[in-house]
Order: sequence, then C-alpha cells, then structure tokens
Amino acid sequence: MKLRVGILGATGAVGQKFVRLLEGHPWFELTALAASERSAGKSYGEAAHWIESTPLPASVAQMEVRLCEPGLDCDLVFSGLDSSVAGPVEKAFAAAGYPVISNAKNHRMDDDVPLLIPEVNPEHLALIERQNHASSGFIVTNPNCATVGLTMALKPLQDAFGIDAVQVTTMQALSGAGYPGVASLDAVANVIPFIGGEEDKLETEPLRLLAPLASNNGEPAVIPLEIPISAQCNRVPVLEGHMECVSVKLHGSPSMERVRQALADFVWPSEVAALPSAPVRCLDLLEDETAPQPRRDVHRGAGMTVSIGRLRSCPVFDVRFVVLSHNTIRGAAGGAILNAELLASRGLLLHRDRPS
Repeated sequence: MKLRVGILGATGAVGQKFVRLLEGHPWFELTALAASERSAGKSYGEAAHWIESTPLPASVAQMEVRLCEPGLDCDLVFSGLDSSVAGPVEKAFAAAGYPVISNAKNHRMDDDVPLLIPEVNPEHLALIERQNHASSGFIVTNPNCATVGLTMALKPLQDAFGIDAVQVTTMQALSGAGYPGVASLDAVANVIPFIGGEEDKLETEPLRLLAPLASNNGEPAVIPLEIPISAQCNRVPVLEGHMECVSVKLHGSPSMERVRQALADFVWPSEVAALPSAPVRCLDLLEDETAPQPRRDVHRGAGMTVSIGRLRSCPVFDVRFVVLSHNTIRGAAGGAILNAELLASRGLLLHRDRPS
C-alpha cells in the first residue's frame, strides 16, 4: 500500500514541482494539498497558476486545497512553504505526529534536524532520535538549491584527500527565485550580483553536510567542519540550472589524475542507488571542454544528476571546475522526494490513521 502524502505550500512553484514529480510515484500517493487562506476551499485547478511544462493532472486539479494545519489526510507532508511562514507550521505538523520533509531553510541548521543529501550523509538521519515530537513526527530538511551541487562535487574530494579551502562563484537560474520571481526589466540581458542570504548558506551548509556523525553525551550530533568557503552568488537570465565555478585547495596537493579519478569513481551508498528517484549516476564528470551547459545538461538523470566539467589545475588553489545542478528538481522538490524515499526504505515512514 502506498504512503499517502500531502504538500504544504502546494500552489507555489516548489509545490507545483512536487505535484508533477509525485504523479505515478511507485511508493507515494498524493492525497492532500494545503496552502494559504487565499487558496483554501478552492479546487487546486482554481487556486494554482500552473507553471509546469506538463499538463496539470485532472485528478489533482479537482482536489480541494486545505489550510496548512494538522489534520490532513496523509502519512507525511512535503513542505514547499516560504521561509516567512514555514518554521512554526512545520513544527506544528511534526508535533502532531507527521513526518515533515522540508525544502524551507528554517530548520536546516537545528541541532536535532537532519540536513540531508542521501548520497552524501545518510547517517545524519540518526539525529531524528533527538526530536521530541509525537512517536512518528519529525522534520528532515534538504539544503539550499545551490548548496546541493557544490556539496555533491566536494564530497568525493573530502573523502579522498580532505579539503583546506573553497572558493565558489554561482550563476543561478531565475526559477530559483520562485514565481513570479525577478522582474523582467531586471532579469533580461542582465546579471544581478546579489541574492539575499544565499552566500551565507553556501558558506555554512556544506560544512554541516560533509561533517561526520559524532556523539555528544551519548546522543548523535553533527559538528560542522571548519573549512573556509568564500561564495559570491549571481542571478543570471537562465530558466533552470545553477552553475558554479569552484576552486578547491586539497590536503597534500594531489595530482590532477588522482583528483579526476576520485570524482569519476565516486561510489555512493547502494541503498540510495536503489531508490526510485535516484539517477543511474549522481555525478557525471564531463570531458567536453564546453560542458556543462544548462540547455544541454541540466536534465541529465531526469534532473537528479549533478554535472562536473572543465576540471583543471588552479594557479591559486589546487583544482578548479564547473558544477551544474537542476535547482528545482535536485535542489528542491526532487531532492526532498529522494529524502523521503530513503526514510521509507529504512522504515521511518508509517501509515497513520485517517483523521476523523
């Protein structure tokens, strides 16, 4: 029997991506949609300005949108809520016994909340044990959309050599700003060299994701690594796909051949590779000197593969390369669904009683 899922913030851009990606999912069935008071009581077809490239499923269009309050007919919820409201709403659902798989930033750095990329740090799910919610309620988060690509590229290098320092400059797609997003007169034929709060996330979240699981007075804990990361973030006139130019200083200054081998031969956990949303390869090392490009490469692995190209030596640090990831699939809804699949495979998602 499939697990029943609800979506918080269902009418927004991330919420719509959840709707599309969950259609026909082998493990999950969409049974509840929730949004603001402005949308509650309407059918989803009426409430949502559908912006996905595929048609809105007729069955979903007819579903009634509910308020973002516990009592939804589902076993777990995905949160696509804006950070301005996500924090207390997600806590309320967890306290009511719902597993919350969140795309919002509010709880990412909480000591007892896993910040999760399944290929990078599945062991961090042990932090759930520290959450003091009802028996089946907890919060798990996925990182910032730009953090995902950077961290997945750094993971093999940290494992193989250890990292001393990172410099990253991002070129982030317009879709990362949601809908309606950046005003057209700012976006067209222009680059905006500022994205509020983004640089701080890139400089802190990878340090938590790459840290080993530790113990604090007998409880699981994550102590972020102390690696300097310098980030500069730019919004560019691209629809989908965050590109990042990365330079990395490594322990021992390994040869380029060893670095190339570490990236090309990266092995992620077999339990993750078997999940329905997992791509055949989570990292693709591309040899074409003009790759990766958003128009050509962003949909690799149905949007779940992170592409790495232009790998070469760096005259300041040791190596430099370009990373491309799909910001609304791997960096948002698709990443959250993969997190939920890992939870389900470990028996951490249970069927709840239907609300009376």
